[in-house]
Amino acid sequence: MIFLGATSASYLLDRRRAVAQAPTATPGTLCIARPEQTEGPYFVDERLHRSDIRSDPSTGQVTPGTPLTVTVQVSRLHAGECQPVPGAQIDMWHCDAAGRYSDVRDPGFNTLGQKFLRGYQVTGPQGEVQFHTIYPGWYPIRTVHIHFKIRTAQVPGRGFEFASQWYFPDDLTDRIHTARPYSSNGRRRIRNHHDFIFRDGGDRLMLEPLETNSGYAATFPIGLVLPDV
Repeated sequence: MIFLGATSASYLLDRRRAVAQAPTATPGTLCIARPEQTEGPYFVDERLHRSDIRSDPSTGQVTPGTPLTVTVQVSRLHAGECQPVPGAQIDMWHCDAAGRYSDVRDPGFNTLGQKFLRGYQVTGPQGEVQFHTIYPGWYPIRTVHIHFKIRTAQVPGRGFEFASQWYFPDDLTDRIHTARPYSSNGRRRIRNHHDFIFRDGGDRLMLEPLETNSGYAATFPIGLVLPDV
């Protein structure tokens, strides 16, 4: 796929509204309201079904960076109850420590044919999946973020898709980005509240990673109103 560049304002024009809105948070459940945000230009439907998205499947080379595990819990609010959603496809993609996405051509890089930091999983009976990746880097005009997309089983005329982004505490990003390989990309220019996409609900899309023996881990619950089958 070929795009005009992450440094171009055209990156910011792809603003889609939700196909269906997440419900209001329900106390004691995983049905937590989350806003949809732009998918952006760098989604590539690679059909890479895998939990560990760090490597390029064609070479086996692992993308360097601080390890990060993200557990996603998807629930449905229906008839006043919150129930897990099995069989939902969750895609995840983001840039590497140098700010590059795989399988795209940009004025700053050309990674066509590479497939690092991309993949999808399908939720099990408890509506949960887990991804192993690295802490993202940064690139001009955006704060540090990860893209994700949720798609449920396709029913004719009733397909459901929810795309949004995850964000990180600025102080944690500052700390992680002082080490290599992130430090070779220089000091980032945009923090969360300077990013106008973040300002559109980003405070409800925050990951709060905890330090582990091998890196960091975070859990993200989301509740959705899905069409009736």
